[in-house]
Amino acid sequence: MTIYTIGYEGTTMAGFIAALQDAGVRRVIDVRALPLSRRPGFSKSPLRASLMEAGIDYVHLKALGTPKRGRDAAKKGDVATLTAVYDAQLELPEAQGQAAQMLALADQMPSALVCYERDPCHCHRTLLLRAVGEGREVVDLFAG
Repeated sequence: MTIYTIGYEGTTMAGFIAALQDAGVRRVIDVRALPLSRRPGFSKSPLRASLMEAGIDYVHLKALGTPKRGRDAAKKGDVATLTAVYDAQLELPEAQGQAAQMLALADQMPSALVCYERDPCHCHRTLLLRAVGEGREVVDLFAG
């Protein structure tokens, strides 16, 4: 089973949707703690609307997002702190439940985890899949 990941940093909505469609993604799983964005169209409601218009399902799993301390560390390039904070987040019962939900959703149809960071090496979505995605192929998409 394949799980895709995609960051919307530096892209347009058209490029983002095209990358998803080119890969055959039919569901986006938003793993941001705060699904807000300064990039036009990428906050939760407009993102959901654009995806639905393109025939792509949208699900938000808030508990799989990074707490503020982890987001601050990621902005500074402090991967060690990001990892420690996110590992603690994944131990929470709500996060464990939503991780199981994420895997079940991804098993139903081709799905992509979405977050802001373009480079998956600097994003918690990679940490998430390392922790719970055993046995699944991870493909990182880059929107043009």
